[in-house]
Amino acid sequence: MLEATGTSATARISARRSPPPTWLVVALACAGQFLVVLDVSVVNVALPSMRADLGLSAQGLQWVVNAYAIAFAGFMLLGGRAGDLYGRKRMFLVGLGLFTLASLGGGLAQEGWQLLLARAVQGLGAAVLAPSTLTILTAAVPEGAARARAIATWTAVGAGGGAAGGLVGGVLVDGLSWRWVLLINVPVGAVVLAGAVLWLTESRAGERRRLDLPGALLVTAGLATLAYGISQTESAGWAAAATLVPLLAGLLLLGLFLLVEARTAAPLMPPGLLRLRSVASANVAMLVSGSSMFSMWFFMTLYAQNVLGYSPLEAGLALVPSSLAVVLGSKLAPRFMRGIGARNVAVLGTLVAAAGFGWQSTMTADGAYVTAIMIPGVLMMLGAGLAATPLASLAISGAAAGDAGLVSGLINTSRTMGGSLGLAVMSTIAAARAGGEEAGPAALTDGYALVFRTAAVVLVAGAVLMWAWLPAGKREEKGTDTGAA
Repeated sequence: MLEATGTSATARISARRSPPPTWLVVALACAGQFLVVLDVSVVNVALPSMRADLGLSAQGLQWVVNAYAIAFAGFMLLGGRAGDLYGRKRMFLVGLGLFTLASLGGGLAQEGWQLLLARAVQGLGAAVLAPSTLTILTAAVPEGAARARAIATWTAVGAGGGAAGGLVGGVLVDGLSWRWVLLINVPVGAVVLAGAVLWLTESRAGERRRLDLPGALLVTAGLATLAYGISQTESAGWAAAATLVPLLAGLLLLGLFLLVEARTAAPLMPPGLLRLRSVASANVAMLVSGSSMFSMWFFMTLYAQNVLGYSPLEAGLALVPSSLAVVLGSKLAPRFMRGIGARNVAVLGTLVAAAGFGWQSTMTADGAYVTAIMIPGVLMMLGAGLAATPLASLAISGAAAGDAGLVSGLINTSRTMGGSLGLAVMSTIAAARAGGEEAGPAALTDGYALVFRTAAVVLVAGAVLMWAWLPAGKREEKGTDTGAA
């Protein structure tokens, strides 16, 4: 009897410790990534309500967005390496816990400084969480066609989160209040946390060792300072001391980081990592393409509202086809990768996006929805979805397993920094051509059109860069369907 009871208990423990279904791991990782990316854009439509309720200044309002973005970009590499050393599941839980608690604090904020502090802590939590989402996924799915499909799902969900921000924010602000663009994260985060505790298994990169604290401090300070300088360009301009000083300081700190890494025994970023062709080329390509792709949502929303007279909710609904297109592109990418290879798919997607940006640059002040928003938007985001999956796949597959978290953090950093830099540059271009946001619809349209024209040129140059530098690699084998995607 005792033997039977012991056998039964052992069986139950074994069952609890058996690996969870792959689809469940992918779903949890994607849910974490969705929350992280959604919060980059969801607050945009809530900013006027936040300002009225909390008495924020125009500069304070800008920092509702920047506090999140700067903390997110600045701590990403640190979050990725921490996952490698101390456990990906552990960092997933820590990051999601911070993010969820900060969302609660921001939603309940009674003063402007409380909201800004909550947004900064949200960004910190996101920086710890985001790299873990990709490394947990790639650890659960073997390399090959199944992993490509899983990465495609992760890419599609992340891109969909950014795309859905305007629509979700518009619905919540119109139906409830601005506080719910933050409070909605609390129940969702709690459910994902519970699922992660129950079903995710721990993994780390070999032996546990000390985190390279000097390197971590230098790279975090450098990226955060650089991101701060970029954020100043829209209000102060590129030549102002408020912009140049943090930009130069950020570059100096990053230079010191590289010197420290070359001399430390256990570096945060092994110097040889960026000498890997796949890692270096995929990250540069992600930065270049992100500098254009990220701007699309911002300027399409401005065009719809400031020129065509759409409400925030109508503008969000107008971009739904584009949101679906990026998901479609991400899901089609693995199929094309099997046939023509990752590099060719990245180039193809970038050129499709460039065609969409070129079309959008023909916009007019009285454009019709189908030809002025829907079709070019679908082309831009279809191309974005096609390009992002092979770039992420190339970067991850080119690195050692022990560096997977770091490379994941690096690819997320490249995309975030590329988007921040691109948006700052494109905003300056639009303002210079239009003469400011107080200009009439025709002048604003000219400014926005120049932005899309510039982005099209950048993407064509990016496609040439990808063709010349990305490794050709081998075509993906069909492999066994694990149900990852």
